[in-house]
Amino acid sequence: MKTVLVTLGTRPEAIKLAPVVAALRKRPGLHVRILFTGQHRALLDQVAAFFDITPDADLRVMQPGQTLPELTALLVTGLDGVLQAECPDVVLAQGDTTTVLATGLACYYRKIAFGHVEAGLRSADLFSPFPEEGNRRLVSILTAHHFAPTDESAGNLRREGVPAAAIHMTGNTVVDALLEVARRDVALPVALGDGQRLITVTLHRRESFGEPLRGALGAIRKVLQARPDVLAVYPVHPNPNVEGPAHEILGGLPNCRLVPPVAYGEMVALMKRSTLLMTDSGGVQEEAPSLGVPILVLRDTTERPEGVRAGCARLCGTDPDVIVPAALELLDSPAARARMRSATNPYGDGRASERIADIIERTYAQ
Repeated sequence: MKTVLVTLGTRPEAIKLAPVVAALRKRPGLHVRILFTGQHRALLDQVAAFFDITPDADLRVMQPGQTLPELTALLVTGLDGVLQAECPDVVLAQGDTTTVLATGLACYYRKIAFGHVEAGLRSADLFSPFPEEGNRRLVSILTAHHFAPTDESAGNLRREGVPAAAIHMTGNTVVDALLEVARRDVALPVALGDGQRLITVTLHRRESFGEPLRGALGAIRKVLQARPDVLAVYPVHPNPNVEGPAHEILGGLPNCRLVPPVAYGEMVALMKRSTLLMTDSGGVQEEAPSLGVPILVLRDTTERPEGVRAGCARLCGTDPDVIVPAALELLDSPAARARMRSATNPYGDGRASERIADIIERTYAQ
């Protein structure tokens, strides 16, 4: 029996790899092992518990005030010890976090095959998002199996010289997770008034810290002041660079709820109920089109341009002069909302995880 080691470090990784783990476990020729790096401790644990994923090994690397070099060193050293003990035939990681880069590097040092789930995303700006754009470009060099979510991401890899046989266009696994959770009856984490419309907000990107984040938050404040009948719910990331400005700029508004990070089921319930999503998150850009909810991307660049081109998302940056009219148009115009809701979802059909498991099974278990 061949061993597949799956590494998870953050909440989005757990969400997007949960259906992959489930699909792999259905293959009798594969022995699945789970490693938590603990890059984001509480948020990872919360989602892992929701999907009933428990670790076989746990690095627990998260430390207060940790720098990227410190985190990377801890991850590579810890991962090497696990690889030595587990001797996996192939290792999978998802996305563009420091956990992903360190996993690819540790596998390279041990000459173990590495599979990159959600490979090939590019923003064309090495520092936006930071350090994610660098992580995903660097790890591509070390990857044996590139599981690309879209034709565009697969094309990026081909243009960079990745052999065609190593690229597999699978769709995005977040759609698999989302569609499964959306079928559940999960209550909203806040109460809505009769007929009250909802905006769900997520803002946390490192490259937005400082004035860009303050600009985006100020725009949201103006929108809420202009439309007092709308309620915004913002699950605030615990990073002080996010938490401080969020409470300073949006705190005290009667139609804004600043809440701690919510469970994934509650987040899906919020998105399903929303008239509009405002975010700098990568995953939410994929989830919104799958739910048919209009989304404004509060970033200057995106590695998910498919949604923008399809009309599912609108790239607004962090300038209030751009964000405010875009948000008011979508709140006030049923036709504008209908155009975005009816756009074709470019991110998959909910079967990406099965395709990935099929490829791993064919390659290693036969």
